[in-house]
Amino acid sequence: QEGTKIPSKRKQDISITSSEHLYKDLLKSEQENWNDISAGYKAMTKRIKEKLEELHNKYMFNAGSPRIRFGENVYFEENGCIFLSKADDDEGNADILFNTEDLGFSDAFIQQIRISPDQRYMAISLKSENSEEATCVIMKLGHFPAMEKIIPSVFSFEWATNDVLYYTSQKNLKCQNVFMTTFTNQKHTELVYTEQDARFFVDIYCTKDRRFLTINSNSKTTSEVWLVDCRHPFKLPALVQARTKGLIYHIEHRNDELYILTTYGEPAEYKLMKAPVASSSMENWQLVYALEKKTKLVDLEMFSDHCIMFLKNAGHLYLNVMSFVSHSVQSIKLPTWACEFELESHPEHTTSTCYFQLTSPVHPPKRFAYSFKENNLIEQAVQEVPIITNCHTTRLLAKSKDETSVPITVFHNMNSKELHRKPLLVHVYGAYGIDLNMSFKEEKLMLIEEGWILAYCHVRGGGELGLSWHKDGCQHNKLKGLQDLKACITLLHELGFSQPKYTALAAASAGGVLAGALCNTDPELIRAVVLQAPFVDVLNTMMKTHLPLTIEEQEEWGNPLADEKCMKYIKSYCPYQNIKTQCYPSVFITAYENDQRIPLAGVLRYVQKLRKAVLDHASKTSKKGNWIPKIILDIQANGSHCDSSWEDSLNE
Repeated sequence: QEGTKIPSKRKQDISITSSEHLYKDLLKSEQENWNDISAGYKAMTKRIKEKLEELHNKYMFNAGSPRIRFGENVYFEENGCIFLSKADDDEGNADILFNTEDLGFSDAFIQQIRISPDQRYMAISLKSENSEEATCVIMKLGHFPAMEKIIPSVFSFEWATNDVLYYTSQKNLKCQNVFMTTFTNQKHTELVYTEQDARFFVDIYCTKDRRFLTINSNSKTTSEVWLVDCRHPFKLPALVQARTKGLIYHIEHRNDELYILTTYGEPAEYKLMKAPVASSSMENWQLVYALEKKTKLVDLEMFSDHCIMFLKNAGHLYLNVMSFVSHSVQSIKLPTWACEFELESHPEHTTSTCYFQLTSPVHPPKRFAYSFKENNLIEQAVQEVPIITNCHTTRLLAKSKDETSVPITVFHNMNSKELHRKPLLVHVYGAYGIDLNMSFKEEKLMLIEEGWILAYCHVRGGGELGLSWHKDGCQHNKLKGLQDLKACITLLHELGFSQPKYTALAAASAGGVLAGALCNTDPELIRAVVLQAPFVDVLNTMMKTHLPLTIEEQEEWGNPLADEKCMKYIKSYCPYQNIKTQCYPSVFITAYENDQRIPLAGVLRYVQKLRKAVLDHASKTSKKGNWIPKIILDIQANGSHCDSSWEDSLNE
């Protein structure tokens, strides 16, 4: 604030304490404001809450978590407990192995479960609402399961052998160290790998045949993998291929060959390649399969004689089944309503069936199995719940400013008449190459039942049409995502799906950049906006290198400190920087006090500036009966960044 003058230390201290006071006062006044406003919605909130609980109990009660299969044994989690049952037995007869309540982790939920190969140990990660970091608990199984060890701040973990566990530790949203800990007679823990580059994040993965653990070091654009041989877990990890800027790769293993999922070669989309374990560097990689254009590879499952690719093309899901015996690839169509895959965790390598679930925002998870023997898809009826049949799924393409076709997925009630009078909720994200979240949510189904239209805009910056789709919407291409969003909403209205005065826009986290930008450029397209932990202060955040994510985020937004052009570009779309005196839609923001990813100060600044613009505009145009938009901020003391338990998300 003082230009180039360096303020004296005392002056700095005074300004820090006064800004802290200001911050606390602001927080307090926002909370009082929220309490006043929310009181008026009590009756409506009660009705919605009851409806959502009813839907949750009807559809999600039996959905449970993915099963972990070990021969005859099936491990599964329900309501904070982990159970063991026999494969052909009724799950009502299951034994309880672990209970979060009993061990004093009552506010935590189970995130991951890993069983040791001989099923003597079970490692579990537990995460509480208010923290990004998880705790790993290791249980010794048997007739009386007992807690063996607790490791704090763990991100990922895998068993190398029956009694050797590898894990990564997480600090300040970063994972840079890999440790190995043993449960033999000589218990010890040692550091195995350290990542020096702040842009890289380390995690651990176990190949499907349990032959190797992979230590994966990834930035947003580049990766490097080290192999731990599970037969010799104390040997030093071996490098597969040294990091090369712009090259991403992931490793699977089968019959002494590494199967490499990589962006190597042209075009820079994912391909499946392979190389001998002994000579794994890039010059030895051979092409096995290249994806079609504009196709997103969601996941890959490796089996002893087959591999299944889970694919997405312009919103449609399908499978490619590759046989390593006949070298054929077979494409399997999936139901048109399906928008998202959920895979079973760690299926058995030698099995002849691959299990997975399909879901959409308005379709609860439904289990399917693909049989390699029969060569067909089997739909598994788990519970007798009438599935939603009166919901119509439509896929559209909007033409953006530069003529690019942008996919939209639309859901509405088939019995709805006069769609142009119905309320419309539009969803957008468009960052990091991540797809818009389209898994089942009770509230989306409730809206459909109440006559709403739901639209999901798969704009550039997201990953829906492969890696190039992301590239076309990041750094100096961010505005393309905004143009895409505008084109999508305009097309929906032209086709008779609702109209601006009944249209709301929803976005979370980085989706707040596009949603906030649209409010500045085209406020007349929408009537209301709902933002969850939104990133609205891009420029100020990217100028602060002391924040945990700023350095690694430069690959997404650019580096305004080093590049004047980049700074001007971010300034041109940043929601906070471009607020002006005009009529805005009403805005409802949920933010989290303990959010490490989106600093609350930036959200508070945004809300203050937006309110002022709205009131200034109202005072200039104070005609009678003029509509003044509401700007509402709900600050949650619990919950961390966009990650809540069912109870908390229900209250939200």
